[in-house]
Amino acid sequence: MATQFSTVLSAPSSRPEVAPTEKISRRRLKAIVSGSVGNLVEWYDWYVFSSFSLYFSASFFPSGDATAQLLQTAGIFALGFLMRPIGGWMFGRIADKVGRKQSMTLSILLMSLGSLLIALTPTYQTVGLVAPVLLLTARLLQGLSVGGEYGVSATYLAEMATPHRRGFYSSFLYMTLIGAQLLALGIQLMLQKVLLTEAQLLDWGWRIPFVIGAVLSIVALYLRNNLDETSAFEAQKHKPEYQKGSIILLLRHPRAVLTVVGLTMGGTLAFYTFTTYMLKFLVNTAHMSKEAATNICFLSLLVFAALQPVFGSLSDRVGRRPLLIGFGVLGTVGTVPLLTALSHTTTPWVAFLLLVVALVMVSGYSSINAVVKAELFPVEIRALGIGLPHALTVALFGGTAEYLALWSKGQGREPYFYWYISGCIAISLLVFLAMEDTRKTSRLNDDG
Repeated sequence: MATQFSTVLSAPSSRPEVAPTEKISRRRLKAIVSGSVGNLVEWYDWYVFSSFSLYFSASFFPSGDATAQLLQTAGIFALGFLMRPIGGWMFGRIADKVGRKQSMTLSILLMSLGSLLIALTPTYQTVGLVAPVLLLTARLLQGLSVGGEYGVSATYLAEMATPHRRGFYSSFLYMTLIGAQLLALGIQLMLQKVLLTEAQLLDWGWRIPFVIGAVLSIVALYLRNNLDETSAFEAQKHKPEYQKGSIILLLRHPRAVLTVVGLTMGGTLAFYTFTTYMLKFLVNTAHMSKEAATNICFLSLLVFAALQPVFGSLSDRVGRRPLLIGFGVLGTVGTVPLLTALSHTTTPWVAFLLLVVALVMVSGYSSINAVVKAELFPVEIRALGIGLPHALTVALFGGTAEYLALWSKGQGREPYFYWYISGCIAISLLVFLAMEDTRKTSRLNDDG
């Protein structure tokens, strides 16, 4: 039986595919590594703002209580998200009309400019209101950049993957996105424990990670400039302009657009709550030290990053829909108990275990949402189709997560925020239940 099975797999009709597969495999490896490193650097620049806001918030806003200053910084963080839909539209159009490579290269240039501006901006005590204005300007530039980054990177990785490994390869988008947070936290740990005192970090040390981000962008720029364009884009790049990357064309796919919005809604809120906001939550709500909170977040994110290719590979076997439904069910019933337990936890290891449980749950969304969205759209509208509705939804829900959480805490109603997350995930669950499994209906199979 085994011999017969092997004979079927090696039938003459499949032999012509061997050489192209090997060639594409080498090309794919280069694309995955180069694209992922660039993605990591760009998202590092984005996340370092949140990681170090505990230290620089007092430098840009008038004196007050810690929660008020964090709230103002979270407001800047949220406003940066408002630029993401514009970035998703602008860079999506470039990617669909000119090329994925050109779009990814331009986006990282804008991100590095924003990081450098933050690093060089004087404090509020020195220049008054000019300081928060410059901080906002820098964050808007970064929002524009990262708004385009997601859609184009998701498109690039999905188009570079082989049909039976799309979930695995596309999971590297969130693996490097999480890796960016790890890099930001790792630098924070190094500065906290080895290089600087608390006073030095509050005074000027918070500028160091932004300088590092600007420098790393040069490396990422080189890597992206040497990327190969995807075969899918090359096959359709000679189509007339009106047939690529336009809003009119995107509106011909309303079901796909609404699916992106629905599945992103709960996923992005859960992701930003249990990753980006968690450092502040552990310090400001659970009353842990900055160092302990950083350690917990760093270790949990290591686990989270390792889970992405595991879940992505699993989706190649069982489908995308079961993982999404698993996240939807667990997120709906488990978010409130998990956050309530974390808010009352004083033991670091207990907080770590609770956070890992939450991140295992979120992995059902984070590991595969990029490939699911890529599988919904044809090649001529794919980057815009992923980028614009995703960015709009993230701006509304992910970008406001920190602000709403801190506002709820300031009002003495912090548990309301827990229920808000649970409700949003429940809405996404309805979308998961109604949608088809994109592994079986993938528009990527239609690429020329």
